[in-house]
Amino acid sequence: METTSTIAKVFDTVLSIPGMSDNVKIQLTIQRKNVLLLSKVIERGLTVKEESEENNILDIAAKETVLELKAVSDDILKKAGLTEMNEKLKSF
Repeated sequence: METTSTIAKVFDTVLSIPGMSDNVKIQLTIQRKNVLLLSKVIERGLTVKEESEENNILDIAAKETVLELKAVSDDILKKAGLTEMNEKLKSF
């Protein structure tokens, strides 16, 4: 089994490949329930990074990358009209 630090090094190498910093436009059509689930997956993944004491793959991500992922989550919720519902779900 590979250690997390080895996987992080490989992932960091892949992220360093020329062109990986280029912006891409993604057209995505999914059901609202899947938008909400995707948002929760992103949120949970980023929360794990903040709470985890051990190395994980997100440790190599720059702060700007994490903020961009949060913005993507917020954006898909906004476009699906689920921002208010998501906030109410968080209050549970």
